[in-house]
Amino acid sequence: MKKKEFLCMLLVVFAVGLMSASAKASEFKIIIMQDDKDAAENFQPLLAYLKKKGVGAALIGAPNYSAAAKMFTEGKGDAMFSGSGVAGTLIIKDLATPTVRPLTKEGYSTYWAVVIAAKGSPKFTGTADYFSNKRVIFTAVASAGEFFYHSIPNIKNVKATIDIAASHGVAIDALARGAADVAIVKNRVWDNKKKDYPTLEMVGEDKGENPDNTLMISKKADQKTVLKISDALLSLKEDTSSEAAAVKEKLKIQGFIKTTKEDFKHTLSLLKKAGVTKTFDFKF
Repeated sequence: MKKKEFLCMLLVVFAVGLMSASAKASEFKIIIMQDDKDAAENFQPLLAYLKKKGVGAALIGAPNYSAAAKMFTEGKGDAMFSGSGVAGTLIIKDLATPTVRPLTKEGYSTYWAVVIAAKGSPKFTGTADYFSNKRVIFTAVASAGEFFYHSIPNIKNVKATIDIAASHGVAIDALARGAADVAIVKNRVWDNKKKDYPTLEMVGEDKGENPDNTLMISKKADQKTVLKISDALLSLKEDTSSEAAAVKEKLKIQGFIKTTKEDFKHTLSLLKKAGVTKTFDFKF
């Protein structure tokens, strides 16, 4: 692991501890992914905005998708900003409901899996045989990672070496260093990073889209508070206050858009193909 990546992970763990310790019992607890060392700082304006709207909330940090899912199912959070893989699994397990998701400044609110390999590699055929005898790296319990891989028909019959990456960026870097033959990652991450990896190229992609970073609400959460949060976030786009501007700037978004189970149609299909059921324990 590179020194920079190790230091980032230490900062993430430290921030997770600080946020968890500072959350009060009366506050609405929101779990966020902290694969980025600036995640906690970027979400702080959102807390101030919700407070202005009459909702006291606190952030609970999770270092990766698997940890976030476990924390949520254990009742350590009332809500979670979640990737579609974990979000869809929570829907299947009947533990949470989607409410809103961010609309980026570029106008994106969805993403999909892409398959990356060294330039000149064969194109992804869409079949399990493509991965035979290859070293494959991806992020755990991600629609653009582990879930996509396991959704491929007959993948269980293929002999491949699997490595789990802490993030999509780490997976791409490992591939570039020769630690893997193929990486499955989020297309938005690849689009942002591909200029830094001239020896790599996209050789395939998923055919459907997944909602990105949806706010999933526990079915046990106080519904009056849930309604307040939903209304507040949906009003953000048209809000011209300084608090709203700070949220948009830090999170690099236009605002939030309403999100329902129907938006997860492709995701839920992918998860079911991967074998996810109500008893799935967030690991293969």
